[in-house]
This record gives sequence, structure tokens and C-alpha cells, in this order.
Amino acid sequence: MELRHLRYFTTVAAEGSFSRAAEKLNIAQPPLSRQVQQLEEELGVRLLDRGRPITLTEPGRYLFEQSRQILQRIDEMRAMTQRISKGMVLQFNIGFVASTLYDALPELIRRFRIIAPGAEVQLVELTTMEQVAALKDGRIDVGFGRLRFDDERITRRVIREETLCLAVPLGHKLAASEGKIRLRQTAGEPLILYPKTPRPSYADQVLSFYRDAGVEPTIGMEAKEVQTALGLVASGGGVCLVPASVRRLGRDDIRYIDLDEPRMMTPIIMSHRKNDNSALLAALTKLVREFDEWNQSVKNKNDT
Repeated sequence: MELRHLRYFTTVAAEGSFSRAAEKLNIAQPPLSRQVQQLEEELGVRLLDRGRPITLTEPGRYLFEQSRQILQRIDEMRAMTQRISKGMVLQFNIGFVASTLYDALPELIRRFRIIAPGAEVQLVELTTMEQVAALKDGRIDVGFGRLRFDDERITRRVIREETLCLAVPLGHKLAASEGKIRLRQTAGEPLILYPKTPRPSYADQVLSFYRDAGVEPTIGMEAKEVQTALGLVASGGGVCLVPASVRRLGRDDIRYIDLDEPRMMTPIIMSHRKNDNSALLAALTKLVREFDEWNQSVKNKNDT
């Protein structure tokens, strides 16, 4: 299957006619018809009902939608590549895990955009392990995650250690607690974990905290991401350990309880390719060094 097959097929499907599609593609109708037929033979399915107008079969509708997305992405890649080659844009892709957005990462990126006005900064939500793969194949330039690991091709730096808190539904017995609680007080409570996949992830970090505290967790449900996990908490499905910055989501159907567990911290880790000497990465790294007092920076911003 080649891109021209997809382009020919989607044009025929969109026009509802081989003749109009041939005119739009600036090719003769017989070879266009043969190309679409070759695609059907390769896939072993009928994609078009050749009536007047031409309509899509069920497999054809699926391929049409997927092909449009692929071709649109190809066009975007072509345009961006040409812009970069002409020096019109410097693209810098940042991977992040969702929970880091509730801390000071947005402020860091805002400042980065100010000091690098000529760069097109793209944000890509990825788990920590997905960030590693994306760094190695060049899809992102830097990643902000939470898992600790070693990789000879990746440079990593902990830029923040964040405390955890326990999210419980309103009316829960622990919600009436005054002051901090110990993790062992959650024994027997259904534990909501996130993300469900891929693993290892923050979910495994939470499980390690339970093991270190000598508590056997009762796994309730697993959610794809933190917002879903909090929704399950609010519905009474269980409790959830979250970074303290998640409080900024502002939900009024959940109580967040501080933990009396000084060693229970989750890091925010900046990762990039070793020997990456790009000017944009150097600028971001310098900014991170100047931005160590994240809590104070955010507080000052909120007070203004």
C-alpha cells in the first residue's frame, strides 16, 4: 500500500465519482480506476460500491477516515519540514506526564516561550516510558516525567520533589481526620491507581510506597489518567494517592488529606538526549536552573 493509493482512493470517495476525481487529480480515469482496484485487491476487500454516485462500503468508510488523517499528517509534515529548511521556524517538542501540569511546569514553559520567541513549542502528553522512546527517535526534544531509571542514551535530572496526598470522597471516614494521616490508616480501602497502561508508571511508584510502608493495598480500579481517577474517587469508588499539586484542579467533591510520610515523595524529572547541543535545549536547561524555587515562583505569580 502506497500513499498515492490512499490519495487516489480518498479523492474518489470524497468526489463520489471517478471522472471528477480524475479531473481533480489531473490524471486519466482508467489508470485511476486501476489504482483503486489494486488497493482493493491488496487488502482483499471491496471499498467502493460503484453506483451513481459511488458510495463507500463499511471497510471503505473505515479506510477513508484513517487515510484522511494520515494524508493530513503527511501534508503537515511536508509543510513543517519546508518551513524548517527555510529557517522560518525552530520547532521544539516537549513531552510531559499529565500530573506535572498541576505544578509549575506551565509557568516554566510560559517563560521558555518568552526567551525563545522564534521557536514553535509543541506539547505532547506521554508517559515517562513513552517519552524515552520519543526522545530516542527524535519525536520530542525534552521530557518531564516522574519515574526514576537509568539509560545510557538519556540525561536525566530531578528538578522537583513533590509531596503526596490522599484523595478521598466527601463523607468518607478519613475525610473527618484532623491533621496528617499515616499510609497504614488506608489499609483495607479500595485503592484507585493510574495510569492503567503502559507500565511501569506512576501506579507502580504508588504500589512501592505501600510495600515500603508494610501495607498490603486493596486494588479497587485502575484508570487511564488522573482526572478519571479523581472522578472514581468522587463517586465513592475508593481512595487515590496523588501529587499534592493536583489540588489545583479545584474539585469540591473530593477531600485531599496530607500524609505524615516524610520520605514519600514523587519527583519531576527532566530528560533529554545525551550530547544534544541545541541552543533551545541549552536555554531551557538554564531556565530550569534559575527556576529551582518552583513553589515560591508560582505563589508570587498567583499573588500578583
